[in-house]
Amino acid sequence: MDRMLYVAMTGAKQTLLAQAANTHNLANASTTGFRADLEAFRAMPVYGPGHPSRVYAMAERPGVDFSHGSITQTGRELDVAVQGEGWIAVQAADGTEAYTRAGDLRVTASGQLQTGAGHNVLGNGGPIAIQQSEKIEIGADGTISIRPLGQAPTTLAVADRIKLVKPPLADLIKGADGLMRLKNNASVPADETVRLSPGSLETSNVSAVEAMVNMITLSRQFEMQVKAMRGAEEIDQSAAQILRLN
Repeated sequence: MDRMLYVAMTGAKQTLLAQAANTHNLANASTTGFRADLEAFRAMPVYGPGHPSRVYAMAERPGVDFSHGSITQTGRELDVAVQGEGWIAVQAADGTEAYTRAGDLRVTASGQLQTGAGHNVLGNGGPIAIQQSEKIEIGADGTISIRPLGQAPTTLAVADRIKLVKPPLADLIKGADGLMRLKNNASVPADETVRLSPGSLETSNVSAVEAMVNMITLSRQFEMQVKAMRGAEEIDQSAAQILRLN
């Protein structure tokens, strides 16, 4: 009886963890460049003294969904979307190099080029700083051109170039901050083949409909596991009553 109760208990707990991950995906259905987390269940043996005759359920994240979101035109000069494979290199909060597909860029009051989440965008020599200018243009190759204050409309100066990379997807892991990193925390050189689509943004690759269906499925799984625990309790009570009668 304890085996039935243990399996149902661990299944209910892991279902709640999977529901939390699914809810996180659903909450980011409108987040620019977001990549959904994948969830999977499997049975694991309980090791200890004696033969491992008991198992427990475990929810794990086998990886990240790297499928592309759709590209929408915004017309904003600082919005960029990565075409096909590739990533924008940014500086994470701990100072390490990380990668994102979120191209909703902005220039801070101090001139730092950042993503909408506040991560500094990396260029040829580190974080990109842009002086005050009347106009900023970002080319398909990541080149940032500016028109300095007081200059003629035809006067453009190259400020820097966004570092665009294309590491193997199998080597990428997703951090708690939503940024991608290499498994060994290394950095990769810029890739000249990665192209940007200026004036555009890539949407999240989360399907809201699919996430809602998954939420209902996980809720029903949780209810089933709770019923199994109640069933185990009723069987235990019936067995105890039979023993008292004897």
